[in-house]
Amino acid sequence: MTAVLARLLRRPWAVLMAALALAVPLLAAVPASGDGTAAGCRVDYTVDQWAGGYTAQVRVTNLGAALSGWRLTWTYGGDQRVTSAWNATVTQSGRSVTAVDAGWNGSLGSGGTADFGLQGTWSSADPTPDDFALNGVSCGDGDTAPPTTEPPTTEPPTTEPPITEPPTTEPPTTEPPASCGDGAVVCADFEDQDGQGPSGHWKFTAPDCQGSGTVAVDSQVAHGGAKSLRVDGRAGYCNHAFAAADADLSTAGPVLYFRMWVRHTTALPASHVAFVSLPDASQNGRALRVGGQNGALQWNRESDDATLPAQSPAGVALSRPLPTGSWQCLRFAVDTTAPELDTWLGDELVPGLHADGVPTQDVDQQWLSRTTPPKPTALRLGWESYASGDDTLWFDDVAVGSAPLDC
Repeated sequence: MTAVLARLLRRPWAVLMAALALAVPLLAAVPASGDGTAAGCRVDYTVDQWAGGYTAQVRVTNLGAALSGWRLTWTYGGDQRVTSAWNATVTQSGRSVTAVDAGWNGSLGSGGTADFGLQGTWSSADPTPDDFALNGVSCGDGDTAPPTTEPPTTEPPTTEPPITEPPTTEPPTTEPPASCGDGAVVCADFEDQDGQGPSGHWKFTAPDCQGSGTVAVDSQVAHGGAKSLRVDGRAGYCNHAFAAADADLSTAGPVLYFRMWVRHTTALPASHVAFVSLPDASQNGRALRVGGQNGALQWNRESDDATLPAQSPAGVALSRPLPTGSWQCLRFAVDTTAPELDTWLGDELVPGLHADGVPTQDVDQQWLSRTTPPKPTALRLGWESYASGDDTLWFDDVAVGSAPLDC
């Protein structure tokens, strides 16, 4: 033993340090893209950013042993501030952020994933975080196992890697037309539109006053088929621009089911905007409106300006932003015999856009101040803004009827 130590002490320092390095596991940093991989976890952080605000979709994948509850932490490198979240409880202290499971999605088996989202603001910078940790274990730290001699990054790309294909512009034939179900009073894929403006069962209207907003038939962007309805919405009151269907919705019911595919380009602003307007006989023709406020989807009642959800931070957090740059299936059901309604974004029932007749704090206590059931008589698709908020929207595969509708 003494002889071995003597030989080690006589080795040059460079050789000794190299020997020590071989005994220490290497660390793998999380790439700046926000896609972090380690033996314990993986995080995909996808940002939709605009001036002063952002939303982020976060997927955490457990690559280790099964978990009965999870906590994901990270640190923002800019001045981002989280304002709301869904499918997780998200808190922030300084630049440090912690997301904890919502209970129902706490079990995370080996290889299992959990998805949640958040919305926030920023002023000077919004860099993607790169130090995610799951239950205290860094998602960018390889200390659970050293890198293999053939790590994934040494593999050459396949002959047809996904990144070689540019994102498609969703040509008109990418999706089949959606079914309208039985007994629909509105069933529109806009393929029968002949001119550049709404025609046939649709016509342009500006319910209160008209400005520079426009409505047109678009032959370049569609969800199904070759055409859609395009709205170039402009900010500021008196820029109302809608396409109105000639169908009488009062002939359907008692529960009215709506389904439409919507695509838009600019995130919902902090101020009040609407893109669906339903003249309501119970409000003497004033409208039930679907739109946004504080960056999230909302219902608004024109007669008393009540909102669903209530525009508190907790209420807004129970709604959802309307993602930009892709087609989204928006569905809602309006009961004409009770002040009740439901709203779905895709297949998710949005908790903040649900009224069931029982007041819920931060959701529908204001909405239920009016107990007269709504009675929509017509459908208008377009744009109206009450402050800031230009947007370009497309509508396609629209249906209204007395039976539930699928996406």
